[in-house]
Amino acid sequence: MKMNVGTIDRAIRVVIGLALLALYFVYPGAWWLWITSIVGVILVATGAVGTCPIYMALGMSTRQKE
Repeated sequence: MKMNVGTIDRAIRVVIGLALLALYFVYPGAWWLWITSIVGVILVATGAVGTCPIYMALGMSTRQKE
């Protein structure tokens, strides 16, 4: 897949994703944890891989040209 997520965007995604996943330990048993867990995993995964399917569908890219 073509990378379309820039370095700063990737870092922000990973930090926010890990923060959402950390909520599992702060609020165990909350009903909304499954939502934040899914969003957190998606953010960490897209940040780690460097490809965002939504950006791809919209023709966007935050990655600098080489």
